[in-house]
Amino acid sequence: MSSPPAKTHVSENRTDPAFLLACNCRKAPYVPVWFMRQAGRSLPEYRELRSRGTILEAIMDPSVAAEITLQPIRRYGVDAAILFSDIVVPLVAVGLEIEVSPGTGPVLAKPFRSRSDLSRLRPLVPEEDMAYVIDAVKLLRSELPTSIPLIGFAGGPFTLASYLVEGGPSKDFALTKAFMWSEPVLWREFLDLLAEIALSSLLAQVDAGARAVQVFDSWVGGLSPDAYARFVLPSARRIFDGLRALSVPSIHFGVGTGELLSLMGLAGANVVGVDWRVPLDIARQRVGQGRAVQGNLDPAVCLAAWPVVAREVRSVLKSAGSAPGHIFNLGHGVLPSTDPGILKAVVDLVHGESTK
Repeated sequence: MSSPPAKTHVSENRTDPAFLLACNCRKAPYVPVWFMRQAGRSLPEYRELRSRGTILEAIMDPSVAAEITLQPIRRYGVDAAILFSDIVVPLVAVGLEIEVSPGTGPVLAKPFRSRSDLSRLRPLVPEEDMAYVIDAVKLLRSELPTSIPLIGFAGGPFTLASYLVEGGPSKDFALTKAFMWSEPVLWREFLDLLAEIALSSLLAQVDAGARAVQVFDSWVGGLSPDAYARFVLPSARRIFDGLRALSVPSIHFGVGTGELLSLMGLAGANVVGVDWRVPLDIARQRVGQGRAVQGNLDPAVCLAAWPVVAREVRSVLKSAGSAPGHIFNLGHGVLPSTDPGILKAVVDLVHGESTK
């Protein structure tokens, strides 16, 4: 049985932020824009602030995390902020020894291999385990203008599982898939535990002031539709079902998920993020009525000359069409070598073209 989109506050008030109107498939004055990884290595002010210490240390300092979150708001004029954090933060908070290695990503010294490893995943108590995240959200709630909603986020169950089983990033997820196929009952328990940790984190972020949430199941595109439906969709639904009573929209995103978009729509989010491999007109058909789409400029396009970037931005807008429910974004995160001036020009172009 399919899950409907999470019920959120629907308002006819056109003073509502454009981002929230678009999430709810309401008519907005223009297409809102934000960028995944908009706060990060492409910004000189970020590099200066992060010249010392680890990324986890920066995340655990609420004032630093808030400042990094605000930097792209000042620089680009985007329509939403996304909390500076990492998808493994709740796992670190429950006691797993994970390091986020520069240039590599999350690394776990002792990967998950058997049922006994599941005992290492205790329930998350956000107020005790990750109070620094809650404090950062509260600080941002006081500093962001009401026109700029804050997006909280968490990792999707397959992606979190892949890091725990592989011990770090993977190109083929071979160990993770072998676990999934060989131990389906244990796998379901494993993903449900991860889903509950993610949900607890999201609920706490919303309670502290986040006005939307995104679930990054970044690597789930490595699965076939059948495998996704059997082994991941139930746990994804668990997250979005848990969010349904909240008055905030939810976004579901993964890379390489063109063949999974219909199923991701069934998980229950209000918005489905789309990478650059599927045109947005086709993506709208796949995710189904009543759901918005987010995307989907190829991040590498932003490394080209401006006339090329402008042409491709207009192509995305044309593909999305004029119907409500489009949030402009990249198809994945901002590349570190991206010129911030290009991203500012993209925001201005999207606002200008869609206002026309």
